[in-house]
Amino acid sequence: MIGKKRWSSMRWKIVFIYFLLVFIATTIIGVFIMSQLEAHYKNSIRENNSGTVQTLLASFQGYENLKDHQEEIQSNIVSWSKGVQQEIYVVDDDFTILASDNENHVLKSAMDLLDPSIILSGLGGDIDEAEGILKGQNKDIPVINMVFPIGDEDQVKGVLYLREDMTSVYETIDKSKIIFVQAMAIALLITVVLGFLIARSITVPINDVTEKAEKMAQGDFSQEVSVKSDDEIGRLAEMFNLLRKQLNRTLSEISNEKSKLETILKYMADGLIAVNLSGHIIHANAAAMTMLNITDEDMEKKHYDEIIRVYNENLIFEKLRENSKDGGVADIFLYGGSTFAVRYDRFKDENAQDVGIIMILQDITERQKLENMQMDFVANVSHELKTPLTTIKSYTETLLCGQVDDQETTMQFLDIIDTEADRMNRLVKDLLQLSRLEYQQEKWYKKESNLISLLKVVVKKVELTAKNKNQHLNYIFDDNQKILTVIDKDGIEQVLLNVLSNAIKYTQEGGRIDIDALQSGKDAQLIITDNGIGIPEKELSRVFERFFRVDKARSRAMGGTGLGLAISKQIIEEHHGSIEIESKEGKGTKVIITLPLSHARGRKNIE
Repeated sequence: MIGKKRWSSMRWKIVFIYFLLVFIATTIIGVFIMSQLEAHYKNSIRENNSGTVQTLLASFQGYENLKDHQEEIQSNIVSWSKGVQQEIYVVDDDFTILASDNENHVLKSAMDLLDPSIILSGLGGDIDEAEGILKGQNKDIPVINMVFPIGDEDQVKGVLYLREDMTSVYETIDKSKIIFVQAMAIALLITVVLGFLIARSITVPINDVTEKAEKMAQGDFSQEVSVKSDDEIGRLAEMFNLLRKQLNRTLSEISNEKSKLETILKYMADGLIAVNLSGHIIHANAAAMTMLNITDEDMEKKHYDEIIRVYNENLIFEKLRENSKDGGVADIFLYGGSTFAVRYDRFKDENAQDVGIIMILQDITERQKLENMQMDFVANVSHELKTPLTTIKSYTETLLCGQVDDQETTMQFLDIIDTEADRMNRLVKDLLQLSRLEYQQEKWYKKESNLISLLKVVVKKVELTAKNKNQHLNYIFDDNQKILTVIDKDGIEQVLLNVLSNAIKYTQEGGRIDIDALQSGKDAQLIITDNGIGIPEKELSRVFERFFRVDKARSRAMGGTGLGLAISKQIIEEHHGSIEIESKEGKGTKVIITLPLSHARGRKNIE
């Protein structure tokens, strides 16, 4: 049943093609003949009218003013119209009908009765015509209107207006069309019969091939077509069998390769872009689209140069082709604070002809930052250790050489050596603690504590240092209030001591340091504000970097390692809090420490 339907469908397609060809050909011929016939009739009318009006026009040439001879012109028109079928009008330059074969229209406005557009053309000195429809009592009458200028080209006095009934012409053309359509219908009927017979003779031999092809389309490649002849159909069957074997093997290989490539391109971290010779992106994997912030719509509508020029002018298509003429090229470019490594090369077809450019993009921002941090860390540690080691080495050599006999000087040297050793010890201790914090190896002993109590203990420890600099520690918080948090007391105490020590260290003598503690929603905030030297705005984002110092010489002289804030930030983050610094150079610094409040407010064992 399926085979019969398919053969029937193919037969009718062939029949339809024959039918369509004959129909189109006969239609074109018919349209051409009808148009030529209509043009012939119109040309005949135009030639007849042009020839017959010349005598009438010549009789008007002697009139200086048509209105002065209106009666004479009317008499001539009436006499002349007896031998012709057209309606005749003489219109002056004021659009007044001076004469007509219909005396009812004389001295009336031509604007209401005639076509004003061609009258204007005639008054301009041109012979013009236009087809129109004249409203009759029972039906509309097709007419052709013609105008001829009266007078010289430089001085047109009026126009001669002819209107002729085209009903007989169109009736003749309509009858011709009917005859032609009847003839075409007979020809198309014969075409359908012959087309059906021809289609049947073609479709029957390939029935077997069609059925087997249908089964192959459903995935069954075990079909074998029997070869029954040596003609074109037989050769088609042989090639079909060969194609089946090759197709079965090739599809299996392509499917495996396609699956592997799609998986690789989808999940590879590097961005891949393929650009053809016309400069349009023909493929971009998900990573590349994310890096360049492009969509599928951008790939379809935008040129590659339009997309990449935003990121780097040196990566436009022509420069890529020029740079890669001798092989692959690697480069690095920066955009929006990110660093990208790019590698590109030409790719070719099986004939070794250039097809386009393949580009690989890597976002190496984090790797670059890590490398920079490693280099900075090594340089900073080396620098921090070099100074005390140099001091220890120099004083030790002096003592070993025996050049110091004074006991007091010797003790001074040993005291300096001990101080520098303590400084190195603090540095190593801070580095070890920072390392444990970063690798989450620090042990915490968290329990519910009152931040106000802890804050008072810390303030007590730094009071003497502040008093030595004549600084005023201003307590804003209420001594009697309780702010409960779950913390490691030693860790938070270290943070507070570090922040307060920095405030005292970087505030001039006689300065002021405000200390406050409050609850804000579900969080507790510790706020320490000074009016010291402040931090330049350009360096504010670096305060939590290791070994960062606002005043390096002064910090080293006071024994600072430059790791305090980095350690403090790690400790606060381990407590699920945050530490922020606001500062203006010369106007002081504000440190805001935020910690989550305790949810167990009803406990009695409060520290």
